[in-house]
Amino acid sequence: MTIYALVNQKGGVGKTTTAVSLGAQLAQVGGKVLIVDVDPQANATACLGIEPEQVSRGTYEALIDGVPAQDCVLHSPNLKLTLLPSTPALAGAQIELVELPEREFALRRALRPLADRFDQVLIDCPPSLGLLTLNGLMAAQDGVIIPVQCEYLALEGLSQLMRTLDRVRHSLFPELKVRGLLLTMYDSRTRLSDEVSAELRKHFGTLVFDTVIPRSVRLAEAPSYGLPIAQYAPNSPGGEAYRALAKELLTADRGPVPFAVEASHGA
Repeated sequence: MTIYALVNQKGGVGKTTTAVSLGAQLAQVGGKVLIVDVDPQANATACLGIEPEQVSRGTYEALIDGVPAQDCVLHSPNLKLTLLPSTPALAGAQIELVELPEREFALRRALRPLADRFDQVLIDCPPSLGLLTLNGLMAAQDGVIIPVQCEYLALEGLSQLMRTLDRVRHSLFPELKVRGLLLTMYDSRTRLSDEVSAELRKHFGTLVFDTVIPRSVRLAEAPSYGLPIAQYAPNSPGGEAYRALAKELLTADRGPVPFAVEASHGA
């Protein structure tokens, strides 16, 4: 199984939307997909129509209590997706993980028994660079996908994130890779979106996905119905964009780029 972590310490960049929408599109083409919600805000869980307060076992129990992850997952035959949900208890995991041996690898250990059950795993990390996100990075054996909002401040945050990933690579996980940068919330009516896109492609070249995710009313509406865009409005611009991203991820002839290559650039 391939495992990607969706990471950005800046909130509101489309990270959860990408995890859910990309996962749903991968499932539509026959993949066995697991979405892992490592965010205490439980947005990915809610986006799939599950009330976090009603979840009895989820990511927290798998990380802290040692409950087998296969006993914590929820499967939706309708969406063809499996979810390791977040619960409110996960907010305390940042502190409790500190006491665990090899705390950075707790999620990797939890996911290991699922290796023969899924084709793709997408880990939705919190908008921070704490222990939960670090666990997501350590589990992302096939790379990190970084959604980047088409705004100027997003470029500033990206520089910080790249420095953090470089430190993680040198101190903990030499194999850490960035699978790609994904432009989100692109608005063709503004010059700023074009400028941010051009700047990213100038500095990171083919590391930036060809697919661009547009601003979309349908994408914004889908979570309120507990559905990914693939079910809510598959032929909307957002639905078509995530379908194209899934195809690009599966068929692109370039593999993950070694992080040492990206780290030599700056946004």
